[in-house]
Amino acid sequence: MGKRDNRVAYINPIAAARAKGPVQNSGPTIQDYLSRPRPTWEELKEQLEKKKKGSRALADFEDKMNERWRKELAKNREKRLGDKERDKKSMDSEDKKDKKEKKKKEKKKSSRHSSSSSSSSSDSSSSSSSESEDEDEKKSIKKKRKRKRSSAKRPSDVSGDDSDAEIKKRKRIREDGEKDKDEKERKRKRKTERSHKDSSSESTVGSDWDEAEPKKKKRSSEEREKFTLKFTVKSKKKRKKKHKKHGRKKKKKATSQSDSELD
Repeated sequence: MGKRDNRVAYINPIAAARAKGPVQNSGPTIQDYLSRPRPTWEELKEQLEKKKKGSRALADFEDKMNERWRKELAKNREKRLGDKERDKKSMDSEDKKDKKEKKKKEKKKSSRHSSSSSSSSSDSSSSSSSESEDEDEKKSIKKKRKRKRSSAKRPSDVSGDDSDAEIKKRKRIREDGEKDKDEKERKRKRKTERSHKDSSSESTVGSDWDEAEPKKKKRSSEEREKFTLKFTVKSKKKRKKKHKKHGRKKKKKATSQSDSELD
């Protein structure tokens, strides 16, 4: 079986194109693009000035929109100013409450100092309470700064109804956050007091344990000595009994031998 002839005839593409003849141009050529009509510099300046001026209808529309926005801004400003005055009043009332609470805490602190003894536990509790009060003051100052920033950052383009609802939501969120913070501070104070109490109780328990350990060791050593004594006494008694039995057996054998000799 011979191999198949898979060869294909090669055609020169350039020769084939020449054989077809000249190609008809469909569309503009490069020369047409270069020889296109162009405007002069003066005509171009006139066109640019017309574009800058724009249409009168568009300018009138922009003026009307600007007037409407100005009216809305004035309304929103009045509402915002009223809200700010309300916030200032609420802030003043909160500041007064904080001052009253601080005075109460100071009175309690002074009474604690007068009633407390000169022991180390009382000193540690007073220092922890003073640190917690300093932290409370710092947190209250941070809260006031955050409120001022939030009131300054409020957008002036929000409608009246939306702004009132947002203000109420913010107030609720603030109240909830303050309540949570107060509860956390109370829990921290309780934990510190408990830790001081536990440390004092652990110190007393450790001293009792140190005293009880040598006593237990003494008892265990005494019990061991008693046990060894009892064991030695019992072993001696057993040995004596064995010796007695052995002596009796020897005596019986000797008497039996003497009786047989006499017979």
